[in-house]
This record gives sequence, structure tokens and C-alpha cells, in this order.
Amino acid sequence: MIEKYTLDNLTQDSVSVKKQAYTEYEGDEYPIREPWRRAYVNNNQERQQVIDELPQAQAEAIFVIWGDKPTVFPKESPL
Repeated sequence: MIEKYTLDNLTQDSVSVKKQAYTEYEGDEYPIREPWRRAYVNNNQERQQVIDELPQAQAEAIFVIWGDKPTVFPKESPL
């Protein structure tokens, strides 16, 4: 089984990730199961989730675009 990751809509503020499992048969790859999908925004919590949940290569590619600091911050409560 092979797992492939796709980074969709990678912007400075967010990214959508798809992980798909494939099987190989006679030199061709065929998807198996439903893909796993997850969106992340560039805030402190989800930056850590990117590190914890994705392979190093994908996390590094995201951080090249996101840079060293978050760009999305929680809105303050209107009290």
C-alpha cells in the first residue's frame, strides 16, 4: 500500500490536505478506501497539528509558504 498526500489551496493563511491510499497492480496504482481530508489554518494550534499529523516533507512545504509566524488569530469576544 502506498499513501500519497496532496496539498490543495495552499495560501499564507490555510491549506487543505488530502491523503489517499493506493495499491499497485501490474505497474499501475489504484486508489483504495475513501481519502482522508483535513483543512488547517495558520494559527498556533493548527501549526502544531500540521507538525503532529503530517509527514515531515508535507509540513515543511506548508511552512515554506506560511513562514515562521501565524497569520490567523482568534476573534475577540464582543463583550
